[in-house]
Amino acid sequence: MSVTGLVGMMNIKGLDPDIQPPEEIFAGMASTFKLRIRNTKRFIPSFLIRVECFGGQGVTIPLVPRSDSASGNVTLTFTERGHSGIGQIIVSSPFPVNFFTRYWIFAVDRDFVVFPRLIHGPLSGNGLEKRTSGSSIHHGRGLDGELERISAYSGSEPLRMIHWKLSARSDDLLVKVFGSQATMPLIIDLNAQPGQSMEERISRAAWLVKHWVRNRPVGLKFENRIIPAEAGHRHGLKLMTELALWGKDDTT
Repeated sequence: MSVTGLVGMMNIKGLDPDIQPPEEIFAGMASTFKLRIRNTKRFIPSFLIRVECFGGQGVTIPLVPRSDSASGNVTLTFTERGHSGIGQIIVSSPFPVNFFTRYWIFAVDRDFVVFPRLIHGPLSGNGLEKRTSGSSIHHGRGLDGELERISAYSGSEPLRMIHWKLSARSDDLLVKVFGSQATMPLIIDLNAQPGQSMEERISRAAWLVKHWVRNRPVGLKFENRIIPAEAGHRHGLKLMTELALWGKDDTT
């Protein structure tokens, strides 16, 4: 018993767990987090490591090599929007004889934002929009959208589009290709969204942001504040964060 107890404790000693949230987490939807555990022991591997968080959700890792790390995925679901966190991670193992399970508890100081629950709804923005399909959206090249890719210079692009730093490392001139923002901006008025509660209106606004922001400029209108319309993934994350924290923080 003493020998197996010592071996079991040595097996989970020197392990350093970490959890990486995905870029987008929506309330009510399963999100995949990456659990990573590092073995700081220089000479001894660790076997049958169970990494758990958030009410027992976790993953079993058969082997964590010495001075190395291993990882696995865990699916978590959050019920409410706003700031959230994991709180703690439990590292355990039944090794070596599967009679006792030994564990360490690690505090996790990692905060992230859970976006609002998505509720599908009709297009309703600043009062100038009508219900329409996506067929009217233009997907061509532009000069005012988000950077999409780096391409070879064809001779027709303006000189200001040339990426001089990358071109200096290449035999050819390279240009920055932006998406087009030729479509009419969509300003989503939070109070104009259909719904019996503010949470429902926020959820419908979040769906509109996710549905449109990659293809056209989208902005948000709150009670006494307007976020200007822009397009692209990064701007969409900004709008989603604003909706997630609306009414949750003293700053909103």
